[in-house]
Amino acid sequence: MGDRLRGALVLGAMLSLATTGVAWSAGGGGGGGGDMPSMSAPTYDPAAEYVKGVEALNASKFKDAERALARVVAVLPQNAEAWRLLGLANAGQNDLKGARRAYEKAVKLEPDNIEARRGLGVALGGLKDAKAQAQLDWLKARALACGTCGDAPAVGAAVKAVESAIAGAAVAASGSLQLAGPAAGDRAYLAAVSLINERRYDEALASLAAAREALGPHPDILTYQGYTWRKKGQPGQAEAYYRQALAIAPDHRGATEYYGELKVERGDLAGARVMLARLDRICAFGCAEAEELRRWIDAGREPSS
Repeated sequence: MGDRLRGALVLGAMLSLATTGVAWSAGGGGGGGGDMPSMSAPTYDPAAEYVKGVEALNASKFKDAERALARVVAVLPQNAEAWRLLGLANAGQNDLKGARRAYEKAVKLEPDNIEARRGLGVALGGLKDAKAQAQLDWLKARALACGTCGDAPAVGAAVKAVESAIAGAAVAASGSLQLAGPAAGDRAYLAAVSLINERRYDEALASLAAAREALGPHPDILTYQGYTWRKKGQPGQAEAYYRQALAIAPDHRGATEYYGELKVERGDLAGARVMLARLDRICAFGCAEAEELRRWIDAGREPSS
């Protein structure tokens, strides 16, 4: 990743990550306007709604959290964190069937997520569903493989919680209701930038995951996740994150450029030209992202760094 995008994203972190109330798209309002209902219905910034959901969970306002997080998954159904927290919001209202559905989505998207497995196991146990045993078995296997690893406390607590739920005890679906806020998310994001610069990609992904858990699906975070997976030789994972970023912010220059570069790497020059055309539209007077992607397309391969 070039220094210009690193600088732009770091600046974006300092200026906008903690101010996610500024939406990328605003909905129309009522009150006598001439728009048709389908055109004036409100739209939501999923990152801002995610932060609202976290704040509501921290305040134990579970209905408010459910409302905000449902808006996130409506826009980004592939966002595992939002599904997991939606499960927590449902569990907080004793809606175990709703919690089960949300946690099942989270586990499908991120099978190795300990908290999602815990939540699903607890919900299934509370519903007297025999499938809870499968979650308990997974957690016990993880505990055995983990030993004294960093995840040991979380997985150990998850095993006890699911065992208690299966036994009929009332159990919290999460180890802690106090979730990280925007300041912690900013710190994790900036730490990830440094780790990427040092090519410590696994550690960078962990920091980006922490940032996304605190701040939600912010396009800068998603773009960095895509870049990092790409550097790890996982183009499918990279594409998924670029697409999520562009679903939130269709005019995001960094995500557009890097998705175009990924297409060049895959030999899809026609697809890369589509991304370039978008950048030329976004950057009416030219921009570095468009010029960089144009060079990639002209070369037909990744330039040497």
